[in-house]
Amino acid sequence: MDLKIFITVFITIFIAEIGDKTQLATLLFAADKQVSKLTVFAGASLALIVAAGIGVLAGGLISNYVSEKFLNYLAGTGFIAIGIWTIIRA
Repeated sequence: MDLKIFITVFITIFIAEIGDKTQLATLLFAADKQVSKLTVFAGASLALIVAAGIGVLAGGLISNYVSEKFLNYLAGTGFIAIGIWTIIRA
């Protein structure tokens, strides 16, 4: 395992997930006094694992057909576009 990549991915995803709609939905489920917090944690964790797995599989598949450099440009352009769109809508 490449520890540098692991830490980079962990920090990037952790920062991206803090305060997003997934975390807020999990917070709302856990706020219900009649719901087991362990069940909410397990369900939310499994959902994030499956979603990440889909991302890894799709990335692996796409990388067979598209260059890494192009994917980096595409992702960067996408993030910039989302940022601009968010600023315009604010």
